[in-house]
Amino acid sequence: MFVLHEITRLDLIALAICAALVCYALYTKVKHIQRTSEHGLLPPGPPGHWLYGNTTPRPYAHRQFHEWTKEYGPVFTLRQGRKILIIVGRYQAAVDILEKEGANTADRPRSIAAGETLSGGMRILLTGVGERLKKLRRALHSQLQLKVVDTYEPIQMANAKNMLLDILQDPSHHQAHAKRYAASVIMSMAYGKTTPTSYSDPEVRSINKFTMRVGATIQPGKWMVDVFPLLRYVPGYFRTLKEWHKEELALYTSQVETVRKQLVSESGQARPSFAKYLLERQAEYDLRDNELAYLAGSMFGAGSDTSASAISVAIMAAATHSDAQKKVQEELDSVVGRDRLPNFGDMDVLPYTMAFVLETFRWRPITPGGFMHKATQDIFWKEYCIPEGAAIIGNHWAIARDPAVYPDPESFKPQRWIREDGKVKEDMKNYHAFGFGRRVCPGQHVAVRSVFINTALILWAFGLSGDPSNPIDTLAFTDTANAHPLPYHVKFSPRVDRLRDLIEEDIE
Repeated sequence: MFVLHEITRLDLIALAICAALVCYALYTKVKHIQRTSEHGLLPPGPPGHWLYGNTTPRPYAHRQFHEWTKEYGPVFTLRQGRKILIIVGRYQAAVDILEKEGANTADRPRSIAAGETLSGGMRILLTGVGERLKKLRRALHSQLQLKVVDTYEPIQMANAKNMLLDILQDPSHHQAHAKRYAASVIMSMAYGKTTPTSYSDPEVRSINKFTMRVGATIQPGKWMVDVFPLLRYVPGYFRTLKEWHKEELALYTSQVETVRKQLVSESGQARPSFAKYLLERQAEYDLRDNELAYLAGSMFGAGSDTSASAISVAIMAAATHSDAQKKVQEELDSVVGRDRLPNFGDMDVLPYTMAFVLETFRWRPITPGGFMHKATQDIFWKEYCIPEGAAIIGNHWAIARDPAVYPDPESFKPQRWIREDGKVKEDMKNYHAFGFGRRVCPGQHVAVRSVFINTALILWAFGLSGDPSNPIDTLAFTDTANAHPLPYHVKFSPRVDRLRDLIEEDIE
């Protein structure tokens, strides 16, 4: 037994918060039942706790979602507090709900932790529909649309050749080389900077650190404040996220200020870059300074992180699937030969190489769990209702394993992307690789080119194989929004005479 004077102020606060959460959960459950009866049946799903609903499985939630897709069907429901979470795990359902209903699923659910606190409401990935999203996307698309990305090919080609030299010099750190490649390309695009000599460059390390933080923070269920918003009033709850935001914004601002100083210097010269483009048109796009800094910084963080992982996945796939690797090399030998390096001009005549790239996107999706969308009106799919306000996740991992579209889905088969006439299938759009509808990744064209040119050059230059004494675990990835392969060993055997000379001559 205790007496009243022994209860501290913090005890009272904790008791009040707990009581409020219980009442809130009970209220939510009633409203959930009412909504279901008024608008139609929710898709089925795993049973949850009567009070707080379903917890997010850990680790690798996307893999458990795949198992639940097999059990409950292409679309299933989770309940977390007041939130209704709809998981889409099959290709046609994703087309029906996230593509055909794209106008009604373009919004994002409120993200208190990652969106509002860590990102200050300015990260385009997490921005909800409205005027801010329109102006951010308009500015970003202006420099990432298909007719513009061709201008980035010289930057990508130069850095891909440097990656070959990096592998020749130090093959054991091939994943770090992929990160250096991606960081260098996007740093040049975003800020007009010269090539970093190493992935360990402080600026590159900082931005990639921020990206990893976002990837961890955005995971469903990671921060309970997104399920129970009242937690935001707990003293000190957001201390770490607020510190991370200040650190991130300071770096993004400093990068843009460097470009701004170049523009106002006596020479007025600044290398072409996204930041330069935005600064010259800041009034046109109605961008505040912090919005501009975050837009350029987000371009770097997202583009660098995903491209580096995708290149590492391609290397992993080649090292673990010798038959597919051999077919790519036969095509390269036939079309390119061994007296010159492959280049972007070869893209249209290397269909199997492109098919290999597309299969890596399917086999090990870089964003396996996908990002949340939000229904802005009731959506009816078959006999079910996805209610207005529900969060919707297109689970890339499960969609990529839809046996109706990708037979024998666990096998790595580039030929599934090839038509009978030997060309890449154009009618089999890869919806799951870069997102859905109006929230599809705007940098997809740059990303595909980066993975293609690195895959072509690496498999032209080297034969790849695993280490029998230390086999590659192709399921060993980080448990983050953008997943990276954990360290693995690959043997690179040069297959071209005078390889270093050919690379260096081509660079000159």
